[in-house]
Amino acid sequence: MFNQIKCFTGRIRRQFGSMSSQRTRHFVNPKPDYETSFGFPEIPSAEIISSLDSIILKIENGVKPTEKNASDGIYLGTAGITYMFYHLSKIQTLLGNKEYLNKAIEYLKPALNVASCVSSKNTDMPSFILGNCGIYAVASAVYKAVGDETRSEHFMSCYYKAANICKEQNFLSCGSDELFVGRAGFILGALWLSNETGTPIPKQDIYEMCKVILKSGRTYAKRHQSPCPLMYAYYQVEYLGAAHGLCSILQALISVPGYLDANPTDAVDIKSCIDFLLTIQSSEGNFPAATDEIGRTSELVHWCHGAGGIAYLMAKAYLVFGEDKYLVSCKRMSDLIWEKGLLKKGPGLCHGVAGNGYVFLLLYRLTNDPKYLYRAIQFYKFLGTGEFQSGARTPDYPYSLYEGLAGTACYLADLTSPMQASFPFSDVFATFSVK
Repeated sequence: MFNQIKCFTGRIRRQFGSMSSQRTRHFVNPKPDYETSFGFPEIPSAEIISSLDSIILKIENGVKPTEKNASDGIYLGTAGITYMFYHLSKIQTLLGNKEYLNKAIEYLKPALNVASCVSSKNTDMPSFILGNCGIYAVASAVYKAVGDETRSEHFMSCYYKAANICKEQNFLSCGSDELFVGRAGFILGALWLSNETGTPIPKQDIYEMCKVILKSGRTYAKRHQSPCPLMYAYYQVEYLGAAHGLCSILQALISVPGYLDANPTDAVDIKSCIDFLLTIQSSEGNFPAATDEIGRTSELVHWCHGAGGIAYLMAKAYLVFGEDKYLVSCKRMSDLIWEKGLLKKGPGLCHGVAGNGYVFLLLYRLTNDPKYLYRAIQFYKFLGTGEFQSGARTPDYPYSLYEGLAGTACYLADLTSPMQASFPFSDVFATFSVK
């Protein structure tokens, strides 16, 4: 698994790392922006559900629940499709709870077959997005939903067996702190699992992990004379965006209940890093993909790199610290996404239209401003146009959760119930208990 992850993340860097020379990364948005004269946006629920049914059929025909299709965790594998069905089962407007959960288990089984509760020496196990831990978290939530407490608790136990691995400061040579395979992913996964199952997070384990992240970030920042007190590298690149970078690490830290109050010195450093990111937000609202691109125009308006992912950190910072500057930053990102977020890379979450559309649902929940709901609806409608269908690239994994239609299905489903909408594993409004 580790070699697969290394190759995969290398491909991410080549695809998204430095592409400012490409000037046609997005479709021109053909729609006028919202005006109050439009009235309150009407959600076309029946149309969306019809589109959703069509997407689900494509996924079921395109990806069979087999072990061959189960590798690369929730990002590309069948466990990601399991998450989609589980997510859909919770949305009351869809009225398909039992059917969706049955499908979730069907796609979960091959993923569990390729994962196992392996020894503590296996450094791949803690990987949340690309490896075993994400599969275990989704399994625990699904079995909880169908009333199988024994299996739910078993896979929760499998999940937390990885905690001790994560506490080793350099358990991965490529970088141990980011979202996909590192500690930030483990923490955000633990918080999601707690919220879904109603089980308090293990305070000691998660607080210790936060301490290791702080130590790791301070050590690296001091060694490399970074402009903020915490900095991290993944494969020698100081990423800033959600997929591998600083913003998801900070989001994980400020999401852990009680940690900032219990550790005021850490809180100061964390907030200083968030404020540093504010200083490098461009005039149009975007952020560089990595520190080596600071000062250059970034064309990457994605969830993985750029405004589409950093919005979640700033939204959480606004909720935690209550300072308007973070909300202002979110609104600037939303405006940029409205202009440049109809990506030609496809319909998915990581670097596609649905991933960017989720930012509008985030802002709608934050502000209750109908402008953001209108924008989210227009992004959905664009997905069905001939321009998008003929001009967008087909993703390498066209049915997967992060690159393909499974993530798009989550977006469409959330659009029918926007005040409960949340990007997968990144609900900034969730509250948690600790034990």
